[in-house]
Amino acid sequence: MRLTFWVGFWVFLADQASKWLVVHWLDLLTLKRIDVVAPLLSFRMAWNKGVNFGLLSSVDMRWILVGVALAICAFVIWWLRRENGNRWTYVAGGLLIGGALGNVVDRVLYGAVADFLNMSCCGFENPYAFNLADVAVFAGAIGLVLFGGESKDKVKTARSRKKTP
Repeated sequence: MRLTFWVGFWVFLADQASKWLVVHWLDLLTLKRIDVVAPLLSFRMAWNKGVNFGLLSSVDMRWILVGVALAICAFVIWWLRRENGNRWTYVAGGLLIGGALGNVVDRVLYGAVADFLNMSCCGFENPYAFNLADVAVFAGAIGLVLFGGESKDKVKTARSRKKTP
């Protein structure tokens, strides 16, 4: 669980630092767009009040989404403690928790999540923006699916019980 805490801490810190750096220090709030490596990467200011891709942004769901994110974090911690998974399971849990808490802080402070990363390529203009927390939540969720099954010790114990008459 210590690994989950530290991964979550550093993800949270990187997310909040990147948002402060880009949104405030580079003044993306005023500029609205900064081309970093055009057209592959640009910073575009977007305030997401809804869920993924701005869905349900017309409905005030700020506190509901904060509650859901905190409940998911609590469930993941409970599940990781119970699961006794491998190293990658704990890393994935930390990614998910750190990213979720990064977006929770945005919702509490600003009423919306600060999204600024935009990637386009090959003539395709991507209209959506995201942030490091979104990447961490996505990677953490995928990691929990891939690595979060029964731990190897539990599987070995179950197999040995089946072989013994």
